[in-house]
Amino acid sequence: MTADSTFEIFLVAPPGLEHILCDEARRVGFAAARQVAGGVSFDGTWEDVRRANLYLRGATRVLARIGSFRAFHLAQLDKRARKFPWGEVLRKDVPVKVEVVTNKKSKIYHAGAATQRIETAISEELGAPIAADAPVTLKVRIDDNTCIFSVDTSGEGLHKRGHKVAVGKAPMRETLAALLLRACDYDGQEPVVDPMCGSGTFVIEAAEIAAGLAAGRSREFAFERLANHDALAWNDERQALPTAKSPDLQFFGSDRNTGAVEMAGQNAARAGVGDLCRFTHAAVSDLQRPDGLPGLVMVNPPYGARIGNKKQLFAVYGALGEVLKSRFSGWRVGIVTSDTALARATGLPFLPLGAPIAHGGLKVRLFRTAPLA
Repeated sequence: MTADSTFEIFLVAPPGLEHILCDEARRVGFAAARQVAGGVSFDGTWEDVRRANLYLRGATRVLARIGSFRAFHLAQLDKRARKFPWGEVLRKDVPVKVEVVTNKKSKIYHAGAATQRIETAISEELGAPIAADAPVTLKVRIDDNTCIFSVDTSGEGLHKRGHKVAVGKAPMRETLAALLLRACDYDGQEPVVDPMCGSGTFVIEAAEIAAGLAAGRSREFAFERLANHDALAWNDERQALPTAKSPDLQFFGSDRNTGAVEMAGQNAARAGVGDLCRFTHAAVSDLQRPDGLPGLVMVNPPYGARIGNKKQLFAVYGALGEVLKSRFSGWRVGIVTSDTALARATGLPFLPLGAPIAHGGLKVRLFRTAPLA
């Protein structure tokens, strides 16, 4: 595969939010992006791989399909894996991890045996070491007797932006926060308030979007360890990153936990948006509407599944609803929770619900409102 080769690029998304990621991908410039199960797909080049990792806020990972072949039994898999041009993408001096998924449509159904054959082919034919903690992961799907090979070009999950050190008990991943903000029609042109901000994810993500900052500006990626990586082009890409804008906006977070407020402020400073974010120690009942134009209240309250007593949460949700209805006229609201009854306890006029979303082992939903009366 050369720098100009065209191949399928797959953007992994949280199930239920593929359409939001597809919209973002098109806005970033991937006009041919199409929604598929589990994510977004389009044909592109290695330059597109770099751009997707650097700029997309909602993608969990970026996978590059590097080839495929048919195999009906393990001996055939072994033979064809040994002839596969691994050296076009993988380096012999960089360890590799192999992950195989099979299904019942294929005659090769034992993922462990398939993994062993592919690992042996890579180690013996290319010379690359195999390691569980390798910086490069080869993902293999055996579907209807076809072995499809993709390399994870991201490395660590893309929610790890590279500047958040402190997190709370049940953190919201940055990638999910970005998709939920977009699902609430947030575009960086209005203020955002989070009255249960925790480590500040929603507030910081909104501020970064408003400032025009690239999501992956502070981190490294697995594609930098591939054989066909164009280091000069990548350096030029990073040098051309847009400088932060100075929007005439402020972003507000509050929490009753003093430690969380301190964490959020530190995280915002590391992200380079400390001047745009204001974090305060306050209970929900003390929440005040900021001066200026209305915007979005975005909150991920406790659900009761892991943190706190669920019965006590009904009062918390009720207080949140009363504050928002009485003080935030004109503002839209987005609430993320796994419990419909808790959401309804706010008394807010929610729009029709979307699909459930996987988050931290739970299924959550986004409850949205139109501008409050």
